[in-house]
Amino acid sequence: MKRIALIPFLMLALSLAVPAAAGQAGNQGMHMRLRENINTLYLIRMTQALDLTEEQTARIFPVITRIDKEKAALQRQLAAGVQNLRQLIRREQVRDEEVLDLVREVRDLRRRVRDKDAEVEAVLDENLTPVQKAKFLLFSVDFYRGINESLNRARQARPPVKRIQ
Repeated sequence: MKRIALIPFLMLALSLAVPAAAGQAGNQGMHMRLRENINTLYLIRMTQALDLTEEQTARIFPVITRIDKEKAALQRQLAAGVQNLRQLIRREQVRDEEVLDLVREVRDLRRRVRDKDAEVEAVLDENLTPVQKAKFLLFSVDFYRGINESLNRARQARPPVKRIQ
């Protein structure tokens, strides 16, 4: 299968973008940029690991990029909902109805995130060969394990951040 010639260029661009993200003002901007960089790296490495053709890449990447943006918005809403739920249950007087409404909202957001993951899998199922599907499963596990390890090392290397509750 034909590999995409832009991979080395994209990897260089990604490596240059990470330090730029660190200099951005505001935590949310930095987190969004980091997420974009991780997603770009994910797509580049997926292309290599699965040995995607140009045609497969042209069909898969736009859909995965769109779904990821939608999923990121849902995950921000989910994080806010969880934070609201934490604050709510810390109060001395809490109405059951209020708690249940927020629990339903958080559960719905979790379901919608899972639905986005299912959308990605459906697109991949339509466009990958059986061997590429197997490679994708292995790639995903290895990629996310590596990202988690890298993020944990980065967290340990910097002083702890005080969180406002």
